[in-house]
Amino acid sequence: QVQLVESGGGLVQAGGSLRLSCAASGRTFRSYTMGWFRLAPGKEREFVAAISRNGAITYYADSVKGRFTISRGNSKNTAYLQMNVLKPEDTAVYYCVLDQDTLVPQRTPGGYDYWGQGTQVTVSS
Repeated sequence: QVQLVESGGGLVQAGGSLRLSCAASGRTFRSYTMGWFRLAPGKEREFVAAISRNGAITYYADSVKGRFTISRGNSKNTAYLQMNVLKPEDTAVYYCVLDQDTLVPQRTPGGYDYWGQGTQVTVSS
């Protein structure tokens, strides 16, 4: 089993920045694909960003491209989401995800084996 723990959420004004962190523990013998999804009230779960095992491939949702940056940490299976120029519509619970099987990051929830508990991001207008 793998456990994912997110941190870094909070309340910020529109135009501000936040940095989310995710650390994996448990049966993590090598690097795996990691990513972020979000869920806002009344909306469907949405893909945000993903990064490949070696960090060479990154994908972003169109809604965050140019504002968010996903990266890997020096420790195996840590990931960050730097969120800049935040908008009220970015308000959601953000979930870290991990996939043990594929080399190319997936954009669908079913492509990930493990999910964190989520961290709340609230952007005020």
